[in-house]
Amino acid sequence: MLDLVLTNKEGLVGDVKLKGSLGCSDHEMVEFKILRAARRARSKLTTLDFRRAGFGLSRDLLGRIPWDKALEGRGDQDSWLIFKGHLLQAQERCIPTKRKSSKNTKRPPWMNKEVLGKVKHKKEAYRGWKQGQVAWEEYREIVQAGRDQVRKAKALTEISLARDVKNNKKSFYRYFSDKRKARENVGPLRNETGDLVTQDMEKAEVLDDFFASVFTGKCFSYTVQVTEGKGRDWENAEPPTVGEDQV
Repeated sequence: MLDLVLTNKEGLVGDVKLKGSLGCSDHEMVEFKILRAARRARSKLTTLDFRRAGFGLSRDLLGRIPWDKALEGRGDQDSWLIFKGHLLQAQERCIPTKRKSSKNTKRPPWMNKEVLGKVKHKKEAYRGWKQGQVAWEEYREIVQAGRDQVRKAKALTEISLARDVKNNKKSFYRYFSDKRKARENVGPLRNETGDLVTQDMEKAEVLDDFFASVFTGKCFSYTVQVTEGKGRDWENAEPPTVGEDQV
């Protein structure tokens, strides 16, 4: 079996089967099942939940300690260890812990409570529709309402960022830099002999040979000719040449 299924957990997948090639590709399709018991395994990592922390109680506990007597005659290292021990004790009593999520919990700036409620409502409606408890028309209306709410929230956020760009430049450029995260150039490649290719002409030839090897002789094939010039080489590329027998 040339195609593999790689997982980060043991027993996550099962019933791996080969289903033949897709179209003219010489790669085999792999079908497998994701086991729910392994998928639902939760992370055991915990982190401090500062939203439910009792900072008032922590301040009172640290304020009751006679620091003059506790640190009298102590050096810098000993004083730090004493202070650290009292601080950790107060932290253990005043700041609860929560299970750390494996997903990226960073929310976009336009995700407010109203939009978050719409998204959760859409997910609940989807589960109800899959179980046959919600009609398709009702589910479609909920999805459309959620999309409209997300579009309005994004538009309002961008308008507010544009208005406050003089006073809050950091948020403005952070928001739009996240939108522009895309690779415009192709990095260095290795050809068949293992040599590193950095020139645009050579990289184009390597990519052309790679994609041509994926398909069999029955498929449509063409050759892209790239000419060197100033600026971006891809803008100066000639159109693909197609043989008469392939038209």
